[in-house]
Amino acid sequence: MEINYTREEQFIFKKIGEAAEELNQPAFIIGGFVRDKILARPVKDVDIVVAGDGIELAKKTALKFQSKPEVAIFKNFGTAQIKIYLHESPFEIEFVGARKESYRSHSRKPDVLPGSIEEDTMSRDFTINTMAIGLNKSDFGKLIDPLNAITDIGNKILKTPLPPDQTFI
Repeated sequence: MEINYTREEQFIFKKIGEAAEELNQPAFIIGGFVRDKILARPVKDVDIVVAGDGIELAKKTALKFQSKPEVAIFKNFGTAQIKIYLHESPFEIEFVGARKESYRSHSRKPDVLPGSIEEDTMSRDFTINTMAIGLNKSDFGKLIDPLNAITDIGNKILKTPLPPDQTFI
């Protein structure tokens, strides 16, 4: 499936890919951006997941832009965000390291540990949010759809990656 990016999005994603290559870490666009592009919906933000340190990738990526955007770090969540201004509108890029979550019966807050891209994908709410697009040289622009979410979109159904009671614990 061909996904249509704006020229600005393409430029941004190449910069993120360059930073990921320099860190020798696989990085992917994941979730709502991919889903919304497939559905031809407007987008104003993007989530990047990396098999490594999301904060480190955000810092490295920010240095790639002439404007040197500020990196907002959210240590409690292990995430970082930068804003790139496109035609005076902010395009928010959130970076996170791949993780796996587990819950204890007495708490609604997950225990979050570093994980693989596959574990991160399986912790998402719906299959339509598990699709990813590669950003490294070897898979740049390639749609990755491990749970066949394209079919779910075509059939207009929501499914969870794991059994619903496990997904929504």
